[in-house]
Amino acid sequence: MKIVHVSAECFPVAKVGGLGDVVGALPKYLNQVKDTEAMVVMPYIYNQFTKSHDLTIDHKAVLPFGESLLDVTILKNDDLDFPLYLVQIEGFSHRHQPYGYDDDYHFYIAFQTAVLNWIHQWKALPGVIHCHDYHTGFIPFMMKYCHQFPKFREIASVFTIHNGEYQGIMGKNMADYLPWFDVWQFPLLVWDNDLNAMASAIKCAWRVTTVSPQYMKELMSQGRSTDDLFRQEASKCLGILNGIDDQVWNPATDENLVKNYTVKDIKSGKAANKEHLCRKYGFNPDYPLISFIGRFTDQKGVDVLADAIWQAISIFDLPINFLVVGSGDLEMESGLEEMNNYLDERYNTYIGYNEAFARLVYAGSDFMVMPSRFEPCGLNQFYTLRYGGVPMVRTVGGLLDSIIDFGDEGGTGIRFIHLSSEDLLHAFQRAMYLHEDEKNFLSLKKNNMKKDFSWQKSAEKYINLYQDLIN
Repeated sequence: MKIVHVSAECFPVAKVGGLGDVVGALPKYLNQVKDTEAMVVMPYIYNQFTKSHDLTIDHKAVLPFGESLLDVTILKNDDLDFPLYLVQIEGFSHRHQPYGYDDDYHFYIAFQTAVLNWIHQWKALPGVIHCHDYHTGFIPFMMKYCHQFPKFREIASVFTIHNGEYQGIMGKNMADYLPWFDVWQFPLLVWDNDLNAMASAIKCAWRVTTVSPQYMKELMSQGRSTDDLFRQEASKCLGILNGIDDQVWNPATDENLVKNYTVKDIKSGKAANKEHLCRKYGFNPDYPLISFIGRFTDQKGVDVLADAIWQAISIFDLPINFLVVGSGDLEMESGLEEMNNYLDERYNTYIGYNEAFARLVYAGSDFMVMPSRFEPCGLNQFYTLRYGGVPMVRTVGGLLDSIIDFGDEGGTGIRFIHLSSEDLLHAFQRAMYLHEDEKNFLSLKKNNMKKDFSWQKSAEKYINLYQDLIN
C-alpha cells in the first residue's frame, strides 16, 4: 500500500506548529508496517535543510495556471525515514517559510495542481492520497472532478484537519486557477458564498479526520456555520489522537539537556536541568517551576495566563516560578516582556522559537501549563509526560482526550475547566501543594515517563483507516 502525504510543513524541513511534527513522524511509523510505503510531498523551502541536504531532480514539467505557464521542478531527498519530495514552482515568492506571502493562495493552488499532475503520470498509482490542512484542501475535489485527472476517480483521499480555524477562504474568482471542471460542480468548492478549501475537502474527501476525537465533536458544535457541514458529513468523520516520535523526544539521549536521564534517575536528572534554568533566570530552585511553551495567540490563552501569573505573584505572593517561552502576536510579546519590569525574579520570558531550548525547558520544568481556548490535539502535553513533567491543561480538545487529573485514577496532570484567571490560580495552588508532597510528586512523574503516546498506536489506526478505504 502506497500512501502519499501532501502538506505545507514537515519536520525537520520546515515547521511552524504541530502540523510539521505530525507529517514528519507519521510516515516514518507507517513505513515500519509491512507492505506499506509512505512518502511526503511539500513545497520547496529555501532554508538550512534544503541548503545542506542533497536534492536530486525527480521530475520537470510546464504547468498551465490561469493564463500563464509555470515551470515546475520536483526535487527528491532520501535522508529521512521516508522519501521526501519538494515542489519548486517558478514565478512565486522565493519562499523561506511555508506561509506569510501575499501570493499564498495562488501558490498553494498551483502547488496542489502540480502535485496531482505529477502523480497522475506514475505507472503505479498510490492507494491513498492523504491531504493535510487547507493548503491541500482542493486536492479531493480535483481528484474527483477535474477532467485532466481521470485516473484518480478510484484513488482514496483522506483529509486531516490540524486546525479548523484556518480554512483557506478566498474569492470565487480563484477557481479560475483550478484545472477544468464542469460548472455545475462549483458548489462543492464554496461555503458561505466564498471559496473555502477546508469545506471543499470535507465535502469531497473519502474520509475526514481530525487530530483528536474530542476536537471532532467540538467542530460539530462550535457555533460556526461549518458546524452544519461537519454534521452533514459526520458518517465519514473521525478523530485519531496524534502521537509523538519517542525516539526523537527522549530525555535519555537528547543532546540539548544539561543532564540526560531515564525513569530510574529522573529525580537527579530533572533537578540538574531545573537548576540550570534557575541559575539562568534567577529563580529559586526550591519553588515549583511552571512553564508555558507555544505561540502567542488567542488560541493558546496567553492573555489569560499573563493575568493569572500577575495575580499569582503581585497579589497572592505564591512561591512559584513562571517561565513563558514563545513568540507570535507582537502586542502579546511586548506585554509579556513588559511584565519583567514589574514582577520579581519569580517570572521571566524567552521570546522566540528555539527547539533546542524548548527541550531543555521540558526537562527542567516541574509543570507545563496549556490554557488553550481550543486545542485540536496539542503535543506539548505529550512532550511534558515524556520528559517527566506534569501537564496543566484546560479540558478541551485533545487535552481532554489525553490527560487525566491527578486526583482521579490513572491521573497524569492537573485539569481545569474554564479559561479564567480564577481557574488558573486554583491550578497553580494545586501544583504548589503537589510539589510539596515529594513522594507522590516523584511517583507521578515516574508514571508519566512510562506513558506510551508514541506514533505506533496512532499509525495503526491510520493503517486500519486506509485499508478500509482500499478494500
